[in-house]
Amino acid sequence: MDLRNMSLSEFVQEVASSSPAPGGGSVAAYAGVQGSALVAMVCRLTLGREKFFTVQAEIMSLLEAAVARQKTLMTLVDEDTQGFKFVMEALHLPKNSAEEKMLRHEALEKATLKAAEIPLQTAKECLTGLREMPGLLSKGNPNALSDMGVAALMFKSGLEGALFNVYINALGLKSLETKETLLAESQALREEGQQLFEECQGSVLSQLGGML
Repeated sequence: MDLRNMSLSEFVQEVASSSPAPGGGSVAAYAGVQGSALVAMVCRLTLGREKFFTVQAEIMSLLEAAVARQKTLMTLVDEDTQGFKFVMEALHLPKNSAEEKMLRHEALEKATLKAAEIPLQTAKECLTGLREMPGLLSKGNPNALSDMGVAALMFKSGLEGALFNVYINALGLKSLETKETLLAESQALREEGQQLFEECQGSVLSQLGGML
């Protein structure tokens, strides 16, 4: 069953089951979905209000980006689980002859790389969400400031969680060059994400302090 068609309760039950998938990668993507949904909500709470008339174009742009990112991440929720299944299928291929072993090795390497690339895309989408948060924090409706803070948290969780899944799959690759490339890119994403999140968190706490 496509995970995107499950109810929230069904998805949670599926994650909690003894099946290894859906697991952390799908949950990380769903965290990004939630972050994007919160951004869209804040944008809609800002649009059409006279007080924010001068920033309507910027907020509309943020809304369109959030809606598109939400759809992409929803797809990645399901794709991450499919990626894991492809790895398991490759592991169960026969290996009785030299030819079978070679074919199994090639299939496993290809499936493992795909299983690493899917969460890498999730991480990039969540990082893009974090990159757009400063604009929302400076121009969005301040009555939804707490929602903006949670959105940043969701993007950071999605980013960090996705990268854990990149790491564990990258370590299973035989190609040292591919492995090192994935790990280096992941580290760069993690570092930028941490910096952006700290800036967002500081902005939220600063603005909340001004309201107290």
